[in-house]
Amino acid sequence: MIKVVTSAERHTSNRPWIHSEFSFSFADYDDPSNAHFGALLAHNDNELRPQQGMHEHPHHDLEIITYVISGVLRHQDDLGNQADLQAGTVQTMSAGTGINHSEINPSESDNVRFLQIWLLPRSPGLTPKWDAKFYPHEFRTNTLLPVASGTGEEGALTVNENATIYLSLLDTNRVLHYQQQEDRRTHIFLISGNVEISCADGEFQLQPGDAARIRKDCDLTIKGTSSEGQAELVLIDLP
Repeated sequence: MIKVVTSAERHTSNRPWIHSEFSFSFADYDDPSNAHFGALLAHNDNELRPQQGMHEHPHHDLEIITYVISGVLRHQDDLGNQADLQAGTVQTMSAGTGINHSEINPSESDNVRFLQIWLLPRSPGLTPKWDAKFYPHEFRTNTLLPVASGTGEEGALTVNENATIYLSLLDTNRVLHYQQQEDRRTHIFLISGNVEISCADGEFQLQPGDAARIRKDCDLTIKGTSSEGQAELVLIDLP
């Protein structure tokens, strides 16, 4: 079963310092019927304005994955980690028993756009940890590249949940195949460009900001349909 959630159906939060599109209940958006998709609790598309940010704040018992789409995001936490995350970088943060961190846009002129994904951990009370890795453009082209995983995917950062996050840059008319399992969930989010997804349920056209939530067995195909350039997408395999 495929359910398409269009970009317009997301909740828009527009503040002077940050623009966000929330796919699930978050902050001032409270919708009990759209609180999560399996272990996926949050999927926020954020654009942080120059010299602005989220100053130090706490988290606990969450797996937080950040993907920088454009610009630079500066991270700092009370574990002693500091990093300027460039576009193409994925960051993982296991909040566990508690972590304080800040996220700032250090640029004086350019916005930074980043996705932030929250997953439930396998169990509460884990030891907090942080990691980050840059994934070059060519590694993500015309493939589903695992970038964060709790199942030991080679080259992926580790998360404490039975889930895997993939990134892809898909050329026009190129096709990816993904076998959706009966007992799993798949969340696809289109960052830019256009794709067509299909299985026994039919064919669905996705535009930037659209998402597909997929359940039950499905021999899924994803085809790039952009009129120019590549389509960029995130696919999340979930319990």
